[in-house]
Amino acid sequence: MKKYKKIIISIILIILLFIYVLVGEKLNFYIPCPIKSLTGLYCPGCGITRMILSILKGDLYQAFRYNPLVFVLTPFIIFYFLEINISKICNKTSICRKIPDYVFYVIIVVLVIYGILRNIDIFSYLRPTIVR
Repeated sequence: MKKYKKIIISIILIILLFIYVLVGEKLNFYIPCPIKSLTGLYCPGCGITRMILSILKGDLYQAFRYNPLVFVLTPFIIFYFLEINISKICNKTSICRKIPDYVFYVIIVVLVIYGILRNIDIFSYLRPTIVR
């Protein structure tokens, strides 16, 4: 039963995320980014909620424009978590456990650099952008 506990929690969190996104769209209310609210700067995650909304609507280009880095990383993140959970259920060795630790440190460094670049004017195309 313990190995199913994390999977059940993950599924519940995903369901809550989708409820938040759908209710937020209907009421036009979302939790504002605390970093953007306090500093006025875009964090590496700014635009993720709008990106998810655009993906749900099937507008992939708009989703990309809201947060290009996270949009590109999303399939890899989904694969990583699915592969770990499936390998735990089947009692098989996870491919993802063979990924060296430095890969995750590189991703963190890339996210920090991305957060810095999207606040510099010449890289304004990295900011969340509405395409009409």
